[in-house]
Amino acid sequence: MFIRIVKMRFQEDKIEAFLDNFQQVKEKIRGFEGNQFLELYQDKNDEQIFFTYSYWESENALENYRKSTLFKEVWSFTKTLFSDKPEAWSVNRLITLD
Repeated sequence: MFIRIVKMRFQEDKIEAFLDNFQQVKEKIRGFEGNQFLELYQDKNDEQIFFTYSYWESENALENYRKSTLFKEVWSFTKTLFSDKPEAWSVNRLITLD
């Protein structure tokens, strides 16, 4: 499993546009081949900061998504709403406690 975390900071007046678009595409992203999990978080102290947290079968599965028409459409819209450069991390899960 491969985990991807993306931090995005939006212009304050563009947050609603981002959330509306995410509502429209979230099932498509989650249903993309190789995606196993998808969540969206909002920072408790700064409402302009959001994180996506997703699980992928492999690094290759994430790359296939990033090369897809779906990603290009989502990202081309989303990046116009940013107030700062996004950050992304690819991480390996080491420990899980349930």
